[in-house]
Formats: sequence, structure tokens, C-alpha cells
Amino acid sequence: MSTLNDVAKLAGVSTMTVSRVINGSGYTSPESRARVNRAIAELGYMPNVLARQLRSRRTKTLALVMTDIANPFFTTIARGVEDAARPKGYAVMFCNTDESVDEELDYVRVLIQRRVDGVLLVPASDSSGSLELLKAHGLPAVVLDRRLRSGEVDAVRADSEGGAYLAARHLLDLGHREIAVLVGPESVSTSADRVSGYRRAMLEAGIDPGTQQILFGQYTEASGYEMTGRLLAAQSRPTAIFAGNNFIAFGAIQGLREAGKEIPDDISIVVFDDLPQGWVMPFLTVIAQPAYEIGRLAAEMMIERLGADQPLEPRTIVLPCELITRRSSAPPRLRSAKPTPATLNPTESPA
Repeated sequence: MSTLNDVAKLAGVSTMTVSRVINGSGYTSPESRARVNRAIAELGYMPNVLARQLRSRRTKTLALVMTDIANPFFTTIARGVEDAARPKGYAVMFCNTDESVDEELDYVRVLIQRRVDGVLLVPASDSSGSLELLKAHGLPAVVLDRRLRSGEVDAVRADSEGGAYLAARHLLDLGHREIAVLVGPESVSTSADRVSGYRRAMLEAGIDPGTQQILFGQYTEASGYEMTGRLLAAQSRPTAIFAGNNFIAFGAIQGLREAGKEIPDDISIVVFDDLPQGWVMPFLTVIAQPAYEIGRLAAEMMIERLGADQPLEPRTIVLPCELITRRSSAPPRLRSAKPTPATLNPTESPA
């Protein structure tokens, strides 16, 4: 069985250099790193990870617990986490909770048993029992994307309230006065923050937000479709929709098109979340969140805490959002007296 000394001898470097390459710590020149990796591959060397973990009480593993791994917003966050963690020698485990508090707690229990070094958590509700469980077992956590009632935890998120204000302000500036809002669960902070930003913009414009349609659902395509059916079945229909995330927007667009509504001729739409290049529907006006930066900063915050010689005070980073104007938003068309197409039956399921 090959040893660390065998790798160092074949690569023509010191054992310290080999150790730095394996652990991802300290500076090593690209040439030396390449020689070490070639020597490791040639010798089939496998570090004794278990022994190292027993000595250090560290597994060099982080867990990222997300609510919807299929959402491109969260996959971009995951890339940011991984890109920050790997150069520091950390592997990342990915867990998907489907916005379920119970599944979140199940994952946290497993992660505690697996002895991960820290958990990056997108909580499924604003009062996360998961944090209490992690704290009881001495595991650090960083909360991503959402707020919790307890502020005693590291957190990185985008400014949902400010981004929603930008979205509503954009529609108001175009001349819209009847603006519906479709968001996720009322218990999730991003929903509350996005409604709060919308309300602030409406009040500044002298419009009572209580007269508007504000619908809470799920951050899913099916929920966006269902909520849009309810909008179209109402007597007073909006001239614009503010969708709380891209999946809600997908469902809303499907419902509007099935009802014969053109975007933006009949109704404008603004979406919270942009889509990566190459995805469909590049015409959407969006509030873009710095998803990659959220993931990168959260991982760096966790690694800094793990490496600190003394306890650090909890920190919160709130990143600004950006309005990107495209073709899905336009001034409202004058109401026509002609009959409107048949509306979507809110009890129907999307095809």
C-alpha cells in the first residue's frame, strides 16, 4: 500500500506539499499540484480519511439543505456553495426537502448522525426547529435565502422586500393600477417580504393594497396555474401579475395562454427570479437575485466559522436585487367592451 512518502518521492516534492494538495490547505504552485495529483493517480494512493477525521473530529463535509433542488435558483446557489467549498477541501452533500418541515427535520437528524461539519439551510418555515436540533448537537448552521424569527444564526439572503418594491414600482410606472400578487406559503419569509415590498410601493402610489388580489400558495408551477385560474374567475381582473418565483410564473403563463390571454398585450407579468441562460422564456421581466453569491458567501461564512479560534458573533448579509426589464411588461391596454375569452376553470389541472 502506497504512503504519503511514496507520493512525495514520486512527485519530487515534500510530504508537506502532498498534504496541502490532499487537504486543500495552504498555497501550492499549479505545477507541484499537478505532479502530486499524477503521482497519486499512478500509485493509487488513498489517504486514510477515517484516521484523520478521528484525530481532528472533522469530516470536511458540509450539507446544503434546500427546499427545491429542481429550481434553477437553488441549483445556482448550490454551484456557489460548491465552488467556495471545494478549494478549501470540503465536500458538499445536497438534500432536498420539497418545502416540508418534516423532511427537513429528517434530513437534519441524518446529517447529525453522519457527523457533517456544518449545515447550510434553506428553511421550510420561518420558525425552524432544525436550528435548535443542530445547536443541541453543537453543529454550526448558516441560513440561506430566508429569514427566521431567531436572529442568532449566520444568514445570507437577497433583499426580497426591496426586490418586490422594484417590481411593483416598475408596473406602477408603466401605468398599472390593478396588480395581482402570487406568492408561496404565508409562513415563509420570502412570501411575506415580497408582499411587504409590493404593499410599500402601492401605498406610495396612493393605492390601497387591500383592494388588490394577493394570493398565497406554493412556490410551484401547479400552484401558479391554480392561483391564475382564481384570478381569471374573479369579477375584477388585474392588468398585471407579480409572480413570487419563476415556477409560479410558469404556471401563471400556462393558465393565461389557455385562457386566450396574450402577454403583455392583455396582461403584464413580472417575476421574482431570473433564469440561467439557455432556459425558456427569455422575454420575462424579472427581479434577479444574486443566487451564486448567496451560495458562495454562505459557504465562506461557514468555513470561516469552522476555522475560527474563538466563537464568532452571528452575522447577516443581505444582497441587493436587480430589475431586468424585458418584453413581458408593458403599459396596460385600454379595457375593451368586447366579450372576453372563456376563463380557466380553477379546478382543472395543468396538462
